[in-house]
Amino acid sequence: MSATVYFASTRAETEGESMVEKLYDLFHRAGFDELIGEDDLIAIKQHFGEMGNTAFIRPIYTRKLVEAIRESGGNPFLTDANTLYERERFNSVDHLNTAYANGFSPATVKAPVIIADGLTGRNVKEVEVNHKTFDKVKLGGEICHADGIISLAHFKGHDLTAFGGTIKNIGMGLGSRSGKQMMHSTVEPSIEEEACIKCLECVKFCPEDCIVIDEDESYIIQEDCIGCGECVISCNPDAISIVWEASSTGVQERMVEYTSGVLKAVEGRAGYINFVTDVTPDCDCPSWSDQPVVPDMGIVAGRDPVAVEQASLDLVTEAEVLPNSELGGEAGSAAGKNKFELLYPESDGGRRQIEYAVEVGLGTREYELKEI
Repeated sequence: MSATVYFASTRAETEGESMVEKLYDLFHRAGFDELIGEDDLIAIKQHFGEMGNTAFIRPIYTRKLVEAIRESGGNPFLTDANTLYERERFNSVDHLNTAYANGFSPATVKAPVIIADGLTGRNVKEVEVNHKTFDKVKLGGEICHADGIISLAHFKGHDLTAFGGTIKNIGMGLGSRSGKQMMHSTVEPSIEEEACIKCLECVKFCPEDCIVIDEDESYIIQEDCIGCGECVISCNPDAISIVWEASSTGVQERMVEYTSGVLKAVEGRAGYINFVTDVTPDCDCPSWSDQPVVPDMGIVAGRDPVAVEQASLDLVTEAEVLPNSELGGEAGSAAGKNKFELLYPESDGGRRQIEYAVEVGLGTREYELKEI
């Protein structure tokens, strides 16, 4: 059975056809208002952009979504979880300062911003999923107290997962910092002895007591390590480094399992929006934004995350590339080709995240596209 996916193009000739008004219309056409009860706490999951990045979804859209949720009886808030890497969204203080600097202040969007995994990434709740890799996933704790979620995702490229949209926004985005490490790699971490200052922070948070630090040496007992990532996020001197996975398909699968956990936490009360605009080669995490590789197309929305993702990928696949972009050499010959596979030939073009999402029961790839 196919899912219904709604689409609003970027074309506009009158005031009522602005993209902001189209987003409001999509909210109702897709039935998101039906997900919301009186005074429900509704999370808007959005990437707030890194400092210097300019491709993230603009706050004016977020404010319109806040308005629509509030009119439907809900109590909206914006959320995201802290990053694994040390940059401007590494802890809640820096994360909030970045969000506010990029225009996502409560005064601007008319809703509070709550970082899902707390001040230092340790507000964590485990949700049972029983999938291929994970029996349980480690989520930012606050999302597990929400009554529902609206994913507001920017559809764009990614050097590891080929593209990032709904699945990455929810799964990777709402994994706790240690959860992000578990998604990125199944390789157990190790300690660089020369950098270890023997502060014992990693020992304090290791659930398996498999870290040995004394006057003579510092090491992890590999056969006892479960790869939970707690030591990685505890080590301020970076003696225990982040382990990045080389396999794109492995990361995609683990990301889907985390998405499954988030949707279980909110009991399936979720709506999904992908902005297929500013489709840059890279995600919104770098402190820059490259030229988009295809023209802006519009907004895709629906209540099936797989169908929304597939529709977004299909739109980009069918588009021509922009001549002054990273794929400029493909101009005139790339329509019908997976742009993300062209950008990252070592990836599968992001297909595995969609395929695996179907396998674990998140939705269907079959859809009917209705343009508003």
